[in-house]
Amino acid sequence: MRIHHGLHLPGTEGCALTIGNFDGVHRGHQAMLALLTNEARHRGLPSCVLSFEPHPRDHFACKAGRPELAPPRIATLRDKLVELQRCGIDHAVVARFDDRLAAMPAHEFIERVLLRGLRARYVLVGDDFNFGARRTGNYAMLDAAGAQLGFDVARMMSYEVHGLRVSSSAVRAALAAGDMRQTEALLGRPYSVSGHVMHGRKLGRELGFRTLNLRFAHARAATSGIFVVRVHGLNDGPVPAVASFGVRPTVEDSGRVLLEVHCLEWPATLGTDAGYGRCLRVDLLHKLHDEVKYDSLQALQAAIARDTDDARRWLAGHTWR
Repeated sequence: MRIHHGLHLPGTEGCALTIGNFDGVHRGHQAMLALLTNEARHRGLPSCVLSFEPHPRDHFACKAGRPELAPPRIATLRDKLVELQRCGIDHAVVARFDDRLAAMPAHEFIERVLLRGLRARYVLVGDDFNFGARRTGNYAMLDAAGAQLGFDVARMMSYEVHGLRVSSSAVRAALAAGDMRQTEALLGRPYSVSGHVMHGRKLGRELGFRTLNLRFAHARAATSGIFVVRVHGLNDGPVPAVASFGVRPTVEDSGRVLLEVHCLEWPATLGTDAGYGRCLRVDLLHKLHDEVKYDSLQALQAAIARDTDDARRWLAGHTWR
């Protein structure tokens, strides 16, 4: 998959396009992407996804001076792009959502972005799709423009699992509740976070629990707490671990979101510092409890020991590999 930044797609053949934020790339998104790639193949066109960074609601929340109104982020841009590639998408166009794009009238978005920038010949949208300044554009307007300007438009209705409409909002609700089984049902896979292992303060070593630290590149994640996890990327198979995902209230007040992973079985083939710089994927399998601010490092150390024991007990009773 080729990744492009801006509002232009190189080449001349046009594309089969869908538009959205695709936070989480859940099963509803996957069904839409499968339909898109099928249509692209039949039309002899590359498939393309137009997505936005930051999330439009992030932009408007910051403009209003109320960042808490922005939705917590399910996935980083990296993880979203990885999932789009897994779904067989040929091109991902990441557009910066700023004042200029927010103020663009719907008819101008069609002409400048869809036609001139991306040369869309087929456009697939969801049943709740709106676009343009003040969200004045909708499916009916897009369909009418397609008939006039020579591109096909289709709409996909909601996707349901066990009677529940699959949406990014539903995934966020499941993650906020710590229901990792429901989250997996909505995503079609375990919820995961990936990234390169970075150097930290080495506090885990001092406490007797060495950790691998991954940065979550957004101010608010859709979940937080202490989790049983499995780690991919250290050796040939997954490694069992326990992880803290959040803002580390006991030892830091910066507000940055960090995933700290303590492996329960360190691969024998790796040196103690061999994790740094590696790109890992961490699957969050089960939530043990919320983040807690402890009164001292000694209390934190004792809590980590309890969490480690609880993680081992959970893994012993469940199939996780």
